Amino acid sequence: MAWFLICVAALIGGYFIYGTFIEKLFGINEKRQTPAYTMQDGVDYVPMSKKKVYLVQLLNIAGVGPIFGPIMGALYGPAAMLWIVLGCIFAGAVHDYFSGMLSVRNGGASVPTLSGKYLGNGAKHFMNIFAIVLLLLVGVVFVSAPAGMITNLVNEQTDMTVSMGSMVAIIFAYYIIATIVPVDKIIGRFYPLFGFLLIFMSVGLITAIAVSSEYTLLGDYEVSQMFTNMNPNDLPLWPALFITIACGAISGFHATQSPLMARCMENEKNGRFVFYGAMIGEGVIALIWCALALSFFGSVENLSDAVTNGGPGNVVYSASFGLLGVVGGVVAFLGVVILPITSGDTAFRSSRLILAEYFNMEQKSLRNRLLMAVPLFVIGGILTQVDFGIIWRYFGFANQTTAVMMLWTASAYLLRHNKLHWVTTVPAIFMTTVVITFILNNSTLGFGLPMMVSTIIGLIATLGITAYVIVKSKGKGEIDLDEEESESKGKLETA
Repeated sequence: MAWFLICVAALIGGYFIYGTFIEKLFGINEKRQTPAYTMQDGVDYVPMSKKKVYLVQLLNIAGVGPIFGPIMGALYGPAAMLWIVLGCIFAGAVHDYFSGMLSVRNGGASVPTLSGKYLGNGAKHFMNIFAIVLLLLVGVVFVSAPAGMITNLVNEQTDMTVSMGSMVAIIFAYYIIATIVPVDKIIGRFYPLFGFLLIFMSVGLITAIAVSSEYTLLGDYEVSQMFTNMNPNDLPLWPALFITIACGAISGFHATQSPLMARCMENEKNGRFVFYGAMIGEGVIALIWCALALSFFGSVENLSDAVTNGGPGNVVYSASFGLLGVVGGVVAFLGVVILPITSGDTAFRSSRLILAEYFNMEQKSLRNRLLMAVPLFVIGGILTQVDFGIIWRYFGFANQTTAVMMLWTASAYLLRHNKLHWVTTVPAIFMTTVVITFILNNSTLGFGLPMMVSTIIGLIATLGITAYVIVKSKGKGEIDLDEEESESKGKLETA
């Protein structure tokens, strides 16, 4: 239990120490009006309180990622917890902060627009395609996962029988409504309550296992195992662990979600709490589920059997009802179900806004919102027919590749302004090597090359990308932030 508490303390300390350093490096201006006021439209640009924006941001970025990812990552042993802590503080939270604050500084712009501004039009076009693909995959994953969990809950705990197809249809219907209505009508009104439920559920489960006489929180694992690969299936820790645990450490999906709250944030001084802080909160949730998976089943071998017999959803179901009984289990399980639903709708909402930016189509009118949203839901509906396992594998790679692009975008921004760019460049180098090595080595999604060859090529390619970004960005020279914001705002309003 001591190691779990040390990990949580490290995350909290990271927020106050490293988070403050990142905030000072960026250089907030409390007197600068945010897009929530300068571009207020009553639909997507709506001022909301600091606490409300934080809870919505936490739900938007969470999904099943900080639960399913750490459960799958726990198969590698306690090393997964080490990556959650280090990845969250030095990569994920920094990534989220810059994706949110750069959006604030650029009129609430989405990640493709930001990449285009700081890395060039090639990056913009790449990110437009990649972000839409990622968000569609997220939307599909976050339809299938909660539909499966709800179907299992109803069929196991009641006399009723429901089909997976009917649950998918109900969730899709909700997504359509939530995607096109003003952000403060459903998301801003109900999601803060769901955010509180998420926190309550996570704390309740970890408390239950900590005080239980039947289970021991990480008691059967030694400190040395923090640095060893315990995967019972002999899967390599490098680079798979850093793809498997995404949302709990670093996730490109967050870069697509942060602009949603950048359009609602009242003051730049709230940025560290909203963006860096929400990622730290997600890291704590990821730690809880990683620790639960390792402790509830007693060994990685037993955990592997549970995953094999029903996926990570089976782990959630077993732990929730095993630790809290029927009533508590239902509440905890529903808390987990809410996560993907509250991220799935914002995934489609982000897709709509990215397409709207690309086609320069205002979104105040319902007609225009439907024109952007309907094709997305048609494609999403078709993709729900594809096997969930296949979708999840592609989601993991697409997710981390998007994170890489956002980190390089932040590095380019810092280089332009002659600021310490290594805070984003170092994690960008690491994650670029991860995704290139993964796609070269993986025989299912990629090229099936040997690990050593894949890693060497990944390192060489990453060094080339690093040199390109540094040379290209330093040549731009320093830009005055006030002039930059004014120019960006003018272009968006003209569009």
